[in-house]
Amino acid sequence: MNIKDLFFGHPFIGFIKWLWLLVFGGLLAFLIFIIMIAMGWFGELPALEELENPKTFLASEVYSEDGVLLGKYFLQNRSNTSFDDLSPNLINALVATEDIRFYNHSGIDFRGASSITLYALIGKKRGASTITQQLAKNLFPRKRFDNIFYKATTKLKEWITAVRIEQRYTKEEIITMYLNTVEFGGNAFGIRSAAKVFFGKAPLELNENEAAMLVGMLKGITRFNPIRNPDNALNRRNTVLNQMRKYSFISDVMFDTLSEKPIELSYHEDDHNEGPAPYFREVLRLELMEWADENGYNLYKDGLKIYTTINSKLQQYAEQAVSRHIKEMQGKFYSHWKGRTPWGELKELITAGMKRSDRYRALKREGRSEKQIEKAFNTPVKMKIFSWSRGEVDTVMSPLDSIKYYKYFMQCGFMSMDPRTGYVKAWVGGVNHKYFKYDHVNINAKRQVGSTFKPIVYTLAIDNGWSPCFKAPNQPVVFEEFDNYSPKNSDDKYNDAEMTLYRGLQFSVNNIVMYLMKQLGPSGPQSVINLARKMGIKSNLEPYPAIALGVFDISVYEMVGAFSTYANKGVWTEPVYITRILDKNGNVVKEVVPRSVEAMSEQTAYIMEKMLERVTAHGTAAKIKYMYQVPGAVGGKTGTTQNYSDGWFIGITPTLVSGCWTGFEDRAIHFRSMNLGSGSAMAMPIYGYYMQNTTKDSSVFELVNEFEAPKQPLSVEINCNEYDQQPDQKKLELIEE
Repeated sequence: MNIKDLFFGHPFIGFIKWLWLLVFGGLLAFLIFIIMIAMGWFGELPALEELENPKTFLASEVYSEDGVLLGKYFLQNRSNTSFDDLSPNLINALVATEDIRFYNHSGIDFRGASSITLYALIGKKRGASTITQQLAKNLFPRKRFDNIFYKATTKLKEWITAVRIEQRYTKEEIITMYLNTVEFGGNAFGIRSAAKVFFGKAPLELNENEAAMLVGMLKGITRFNPIRNPDNALNRRNTVLNQMRKYSFISDVMFDTLSEKPIELSYHEDDHNEGPAPYFREVLRLELMEWADENGYNLYKDGLKIYTTINSKLQQYAEQAVSRHIKEMQGKFYSHWKGRTPWGELKELITAGMKRSDRYRALKREGRSEKQIEKAFNTPVKMKIFSWSRGEVDTVMSPLDSIKYYKYFMQCGFMSMDPRTGYVKAWVGGVNHKYFKYDHVNINAKRQVGSTFKPIVYTLAIDNGWSPCFKAPNQPVVFEEFDNYSPKNSDDKYNDAEMTLYRGLQFSVNNIVMYLMKQLGPSGPQSVINLARKMGIKSNLEPYPAIALGVFDISVYEMVGAFSTYANKGVWTEPVYITRILDKNGNVVKEVVPRSVEAMSEQTAYIMEKMLERVTAHGTAAKIKYMYQVPGAVGGKTGTTQNYSDGWFIGITPTLVSGCWTGFEDRAIHFRSMNLGSGSAMAMPIYGYYMQNTTKDSSVFELVNEFEAPKQPLSVEINCNEYDQQPDQKKLELIEE
């Protein structure tokens, strides 16, 4: 037997030969298969550009001027964070639980992968995906990999993508990207949202237990959700803590202490109806939707950062003032109409309310007849209703009765702005955004302004050289050019034969303002409109003498902006509420610069400030000083419309101008007496409460004791040496136009 036969002729040697051929052939085939996958033969892999700029849905965030997050717009509530903003506890928990060799591999843990086979042989399942592989799944979902070799190609593509990610990012960046992409439930996507939703914290503030709970949830966001399955969540958290102990991230003693503690949550899902400035955020959303569409952005996906002029403290003071006063007035309204319905015989108000409801429109779309709809609206159903006394209440009520119930609710719109910059500082569009969606501040929400419009007529007269000391006859005037229109005073409280313009505005006497309108001649109404336009009022105004009494509908937004002209030395500055918008990479994509218009002379603006100051010192708004004790220079004007349907107050200081409207959804529903239905009763207290808090906070309010006079001498006399008797405090309840 020769040597060849000895070694290669033996059957065992043949087996070895074929075994080597099989191994090398298999490895070669596997290598070719991987190359084919990498070349995209079985579906495209993520492009290099996508690896450099992976796409995830990012919530757009709205910030106040003082850096407070007001809210988000999102499909997925996701906000990215940086590695420096991650708690070490979080990183340790993640690595210990998901990938202990994370810092030693290049995307694939072959040691862990090989262990899968061993565990499979003994009937156990065990995952071995690295953090990088899991990131690949999150960034590039498996639907991209669907083909006939689904399981094999998916895993291999995942490996290839993980290796490519490792080549392009640092370990810190990979951990950060991973935590930014994972879902935690509770409408929280990414660690930043999860930390806020579950614990009300930033990721950097998470302690060991909190970090362990959140990492534990990644194994199953429903199964280990602490709200739905608290026992599972607790056990899973302790499993993560045990892993941290196993790999020496925490000591045995610390584990024993931490594992004994219960899960302590501060759970609060983001809700567009809650949080600061919900009405403002909705108005902003509608504006941003239009802007984003025009400029190629998606408000819900592109992670824009919107920086606004709203001040979080002033917003809080405004919301508190509105809630406090409207709650008080709501109780008075119920007592005022006890035993009667405020809409009286006007049943059509209820019918109209029914037909405006979402329920009615839904039933019409279903093809229901009016008779069927009427039956549905009279059938009691379970519902939640808003209540001032008990908050949200579960009850059983017919939809028709719920419409009647909500007709009783008083509504409000309040806005505050810096007259020097045009920046809107506070915006309260209503009393509860969940139950009352309509915003009563924005430019489309118009109500009759009543006597708050009178200062604009006085402004025109002062700008034309009249002195506030001029004495006008206190008697009705007739406008022959307008069908002998001749309005009267609302009452006989002020029956002096003549009054200075000071006192005419101070006590809102109709005869005095109509006298001025008469003196302005036939073109007077149009001249008033022209001035109003310069002061930013865009609402429809007709050139009739009655304009002086505020018979037209104007928005809170416009009126506050107009009064800001006085505090800004005669220059109207457009009220704005956005300063800039940044894209997700921090690039400025929009900046806002307010428009300005010189509406009147600085002298006129100053004289009007002094005249409005008289109103709060001795006039219809005297409570501002003597009851609410608002310090410093402050002026204002009340407004009450016919039948007390609308109550207004606008107050000015050198650094802050604020105004509000109060009333009901339907003008036919209102108080029936001056002491309850006037602007000084319905609206002015909101300003008083707001300024009480605001003026005490030097971080948001600059107190100025005097309105600044022009440097040039005044051309008219303003010191009349007039005796301004402080009204008897008991009578102040009734002082109103």
